[in-house]
Amino acid sequence: MAKSRLLIVEDDIDIGNMLEIYFGGLHYDVDIAVRGSEALEKTRQRLPHLIILDIMLPDIDGYEVCRTLRTYTRTSHIPVIFLTQKDERSDKLQGLELGADDYITKPFDIEELRLRVYNSIARSERESLTEPHTNLPSGQLIEDHLRQIIHKEGWTYFDIRLNHFDAFKEAYGFVASDNILRFAAMLLGEVIDEYGTINDFIGHTGNDHFVLFTTEECAPNVKENLLNRFSKEVLTHYNYLDRQKGYIEYAGDGGRPSKNPIITLCIGAVSPSQHEFTDIREITEMAADARRRETV
Repeated sequence: MAKSRLLIVEDDIDIGNMLEIYFGGLHYDVDIAVRGSEALEKTRQRLPHLIILDIMLPDIDGYEVCRTLRTYTRTSHIPVIFLTQKDERSDKLQGLELGADDYITKPFDIEELRLRVYNSIARSERESLTEPHTNLPSGQLIEDHLRQIIHKEGWTYFDIRLNHFDAFKEAYGFVASDNILRFAAMLLGEVIDEYGTINDFIGHTGNDHFVLFTTEECAPNVKENLLNRFSKEVLTHYNYLDRQKGYIEYAGDGGRPSKNPIITLCIGAVSPSQHEFTDIREITEMAADARRRETV
């Protein structure tokens, strides 16, 4: 199973190092930020599964960091645990009103913090809020976003599939295939950062299937750059011989070797300027049909 990623936002170097060593020993993938602005940038570059957030920071306080995270569509789902010396009821209420998931005061019991971290991540995955490999929004969050945009104008919905992913997984194993999923999620984020808007939404429904919401104006550039970059950069996940051949060859369940192409990205798109939608299922079905028509 993929490691859960923690972002610890703490300007006290000793506490930050202690938490990094402790949670790293529990097999979490831990990153540290000492400033609020640094935390926002790290979150934008690589979505964590959970953020442990100190309130007293040298630039912007933890409240402002949490408020910003909850404002942006791409980061609004990330669980946040406030970690602070403040123990006033008003401070706790302010944090919870901003959308924090939990609140723990210093000095803290490290075992209590461990359980709160574990339970917050487990609850998010259990409620189908995030996909565990990529930490992108999943099931319910995607449906909620579809319901928000269905009666609006100016959006485009992408149905995105990794063609030949299952063959890659059979040949290279689950570790390499998990890396492909994380690579795809990171690429989607990078392209949106460059060619989309801050309110664009990326989701991962599971296995080889992603979704993306952007504006109708940005959609052509987003699609073109996704396809171009993916076709070039996915090759780094193959060994030299397979890159040279342009396909992978392995014996399936029947024992007979078969040739399978390099993974490609296939995208189907729909927008309200082309169709009038009355139900969110119409959006997903028509986008999936458009994607199938794009498949070579």
